[in-house]
Amino acid sequence: MTRAQIAAIDYYLPEAVLTNEELAQLYPDWPAAVVKEKTGIEGRHIAAADETAADMATKAAQQLFERHACLPADIDFLLLCTQSPDYFLPTSACVIQHRLGLPKTCGAFDFNLGCSGFVYGLAVSRALVENGLASNVLLLTADTYSKFIHPMDRSVRTLFGDAATATVIRGVESDSADPLIGPFVFGTDGSGANLLIVPAGGLRLPASPETAAAESDGKGNTRSKQNLFMNGPAILTFSMKAVPALVEKLLVESGVTRDDIDAFVFHQANKMMLDVLRRQCRIPPERFVVDLADKGNTVGSTIPIALADGFRDGSIKPKSRTMLLGFGVGLSWAGTLAVMPDSL
Repeated sequence: MTRAQIAAIDYYLPEAVLTNEELAQLYPDWPAAVVKEKTGIEGRHIAAADETAADMATKAAQQLFERHACLPADIDFLLLCTQSPDYFLPTSACVIQHRLGLPKTCGAFDFNLGCSGFVYGLAVSRALVENGLASNVLLLTADTYSKFIHPMDRSVRTLFGDAATATVIRGVESDSADPLIGPFVFGTDGSGANLLIVPAGGLRLPASPETAAAESDGKGNTRSKQNLFMNGPAILTFSMKAVPALVEKLLVESGVTRDDIDAFVFHQANKMMLDVLRRQCRIPPERFVVDLADKGNTVGSTIPIALADGFRDGSIKPKSRTMLLGFGVGLSWAGTLAVMPDSL
């Protein structure tokens, strides 16, 4: 029986790093130590002015190909998860297909999701592979949230970094009745769409001199309607409600217990939120992956980056069963289990 499995992961980080010390110069009442204490983040990578999400995704895929984890000619479907595309149209996935030299028989499309996007991408990839529509899917995640952030909005500038990842999902033969990726649990609550949003710049509210005017929110943050806004307390409340329920439902759907899970990889939002969720979900710290200190919250890229780093440092073992949970902007959440390959 053909089963979809994660076969390889690589990632790209922009060269520039924004440190807590640099932020402290802008926000004098938030010293570098306070930023680290609040977020668990020491630095975040920032895309260059002329560097886009498509550029970064291309570089992540090229790195993956260069170490021969897969060849461009082997890819028969390309998925790009991004909320910062190069254009309204065409889809960035089509541009990347050409840049990477993928076959013209390759399918390609973008999908607009944030923190839950990697898990959604795994679901689409599994469906393509196990229904015989593709043999090797290249799932890319890439975002440049830094380009949406006002430099004087410490509520989000301290958190988000830019990154891109490339993951190959491949069909393998398996005698087991259990999937190597799955089951999946999804959730959506669009009533919370305004809790994490760039209000202006799209077709609902086009950019204008009025939407570009920056104002203070009275809490030490400055932004315009063309900048990223996040209601942090509301997002935390949502996460504390949705994530423990997601864990429980996924365990029931998969017919396993917490003890059967070798590693838990949640969306790397910030250290404080992860600590709260780990305790709420009753997960032992030695099986709970935290990997954001030198990268920050990279939106849809946090889970694959944590998987890649965990595999390299030994905290995630070959053939281990991992629980992957994404949650945030949308509001959207998704979870799955994935059995790791022998190597990444």
